[in-house]
Amino acid sequence: MSDQQANERIVVYSDYVCPFCYLGRASLDQYRAGRDAPLEIDWRPFDLRSQQRREDGTIDHSVDTGKDEAYFEEAKQGVRRLQEKYDVEMDLEIATDIDSLPAQVVSYALKERENYETWLAFDEAVFEALWRDGRDIGDADVLADIAADAGVDPETVEEILADDGARSAVREQFRQARQQGVTGVPTFAYDGYAARGAVPPAQLERLVDGV
Repeated sequence: MSDQQANERIVVYSDYVCPFCYLGRASLDQYRAGRDAPLEIDWRPFDLRSQQRREDGTIDHSVDTGKDEAYFEEAKQGVRRLQEKYDVEMDLEIATDIDSLPAQVVSYALKERENYETWLAFDEAVFEALWRDGRDIGDADVLADIAADAGVDPETVEEILADDGARSAVREQFRQARQQGVTGVPTFAYDGYAARGAVPPAQLERLVDGV
């Protein structure tokens, strides 16, 4: 195997509170499992709550996002359909009251500081904590528990969340995502091409392998 194959990466824009991001990752995992060569995930954070985000980073739930009960019911139906299609266990279908920003800040910092396997273990555990266990991934103690299970000193979580630089780095990633034309998640990007949504493994195969 060549170094180029070993380091091959797909860019994934996502937000932990997006159920379709969790389902999209399940599809990506199925595709990756069937490849001969490894394919790493180059994760880029995206803020689904940007319209509601105050200057201090907190969420203003009173802001009208234009998403009514009919929208959320349709989303739930889509989640159920893909959950069955990809054989994914989920305790929640929609997470409207949980803020993913703390999780994104910690995850992005770990992505920059730790090795890939450690970051990936944390990343996958955050998704599972929310969507399979119904835990609040906006809670620092929950993130510390997840970090410890991934082999990271839980005190690191507190340090990261208190670091203005870590938060600024994530805000810059949000800005870059918009600049790249990313308007929704999940978005998978590879070699100048992109696929948006929790697309099936075969579509990811076409995106990356051209087949």
